[in-house]
Amino acid sequence: MLNPLDLSADAPWKKRFRAPALAWSLRASLKPRRGLVASNKDGVYQLYAWDTSSDDLRQLTDEAAGVAHGAISADGERVYYLRDKGGDEIGHYVSLPFSGGEARDISPDLPDYASHSINESQAGNALGFMAVDDDGFHAYVYAADPMDQPRFAHSKKSLSFGPYLSQAAEIAVIASTEKTGVAEYALEAYDVESGALIAELWDGAGSGTDICGFSPVPGDLRLAGSSSAGGYHRPFIWHPSSGERQDIACEHFQGDVKVWHWSPEAWRLLLHQVHQARHTLYVYDIAAGRARKLDAPPGVLSPGSGFLADGALQLHLTDSTAPTRLLELDTESGAIRRQVIDLAVDVPAGIPWRSVSYLSSGGAQIQAWLATPPGDGPFPTIVHTHGGPTAVQTNTWKPDAQAWLDHGFAFFSLNYRGSTTFGYDFQHAIDGNLGDLEVDDIAAGVDWLLAEGIAQPGALLKTGGSYGGYLTLQALGRKPELFAGGMAIVAIADWRLMYEDQAGTLRGYQRSMFGGTPDEKPEAHRKASPITYAADIEAPILVLQGENDTRCPARQMQVYEKRLKELGKSIDIYWFDAGHGSLAVEEQIKHQELMLGFAYRVLGL
Repeated sequence: MLNPLDLSADAPWKKRFRAPALAWSLRASLKPRRGLVASNKDGVYQLYAWDTSSDDLRQLTDEAAGVAHGAISADGERVYYLRDKGGDEIGHYVSLPFSGGEARDISPDLPDYASHSINESQAGNALGFMAVDDDGFHAYVYAADPMDQPRFAHSKKSLSFGPYLSQAAEIAVIASTEKTGVAEYALEAYDVESGALIAELWDGAGSGTDICGFSPVPGDLRLAGSSSAGGYHRPFIWHPSSGERQDIACEHFQGDVKVWHWSPEAWRLLLHQVHQARHTLYVYDIAAGRARKLDAPPGVLSPGSGFLADGALQLHLTDSTAPTRLLELDTESGAIRRQVIDLAVDVPAGIPWRSVSYLSSGGAQIQAWLATPPGDGPFPTIVHTHGGPTAVQTNTWKPDAQAWLDHGFAFFSLNYRGSTTFGYDFQHAIDGNLGDLEVDDIAAGVDWLLAEGIAQPGALLKTGGSYGGYLTLQALGRKPELFAGGMAIVAIADWRLMYEDQAGTLRGYQRSMFGGTPDEKPEAHRKASPITYAADIEAPILVLQGENDTRCPARQMQVYEKRLKELGKSIDIYWFDAGHGSLAVEEQIKHQELMLGFAYRVLGL
């Protein structure tokens, strides 16, 4: 039995959406009293100047669609972010004075580009970023100030990240899928002055690498990262110039273990382990070769400023009942010293999630998160899939999940095959065959929910955003008997049309997932596209789609909508003025209102 639909202005679920949160934080390497955070404290995610001595925040950006990503210069004088058009994620990086003022285009001679990385060297003498256009992935390294001609430039056709710069920008490392052929990365180290390739690191087929970064000590050219050569990520320290490599092992490691931070003197590393979606921290003493486990608070941890000069650690923490906050932990024990940047969060009590598991096709074990409302089941149930697919659903803050629970729905979010942190084979099981095993995992999850008496037969609804929205549409077409309705957010409906219209960053990603372009792999793209199964759809569909989205562009969804309506299917699309999701709190609340109203109508309430 559902609770009455509550769309009142002061509904508890709306208060959770409006609770301010921090997305991330950075400190200037040469002036750590200056920092940068992204927060929704004023209603839309923007960048804020952070005085780390007083924890005062001052808003820097005021973009209508919001700003989710940025970087701070080593001297703390400048902030960088990609200025786009309405959240379309294509434009130019601009430099904004930390003290406030006018933003300046740092690459006026380049055509508009997409990008996912920008950073200064820790010495502050160079700035590197990746610019992606229809011709490929272009890595540039400029002198930080003034910027004139690039000191280093290198282009690739394959999906690439970087450049990652050594402390004084002697070396630039690019992570690329050129050799791996899948969504995994091999490393190439280049001498910035000469442009020469000086070293490569890849452990061969069935593996990939992840990068933390270079040592912060001048003249120390070691880079820390991890390799999945053994099936799970394990840390290493690599010296590209000498070729020396130190692999880090510990008998207590389980699941993926990656490097998050170097200590200031570069004799310790902060390691982060994820095993069955649970987080653990270790401090690794490089000279002693010993990893020490920290008794860190439970929840989902994410990087912050790492090791501080006074021996503390700064990291972010969240869980299913509380927004992300920045905490200072004791380096020796992991105990909380204090909360940094008090946003005066007042969050109505929520329902914690619990981890469950079940078997899917081929004997695959699937981990999922489950929360149920008060009372006895079975309940109307929301089946959620995360985006990516190379991502993972953790026990994190999701005010939309609590909104469903407030209304009497059970909430179930599964880590389908293709998700990260469950091993190389699990993640790459879907390569070249998207939307097949994932739907098996969704169907097996539904069977488990029904067998356990959790889900009410005939009252299951499918939802998700991005790739999770894609799987919503794919499941409704491939398994029409499972769900009473579907709610897809910034979703994929036709992989071929999406490839034609999307930003270059995502084209590279799509090629790595399918093993080729739509012309090279036509059958794989056809089979994976929800539009292929339009005639089989039985349940009504609600789609929330961004007008300026370059990841899941508008045209492919417009064609899908037209096809369904020609077939007499029920589909409603709400178009919002932003890109791949909205960074505005009130718009997010509007989306949840639409989904709640849709769910109640579909279930006849």
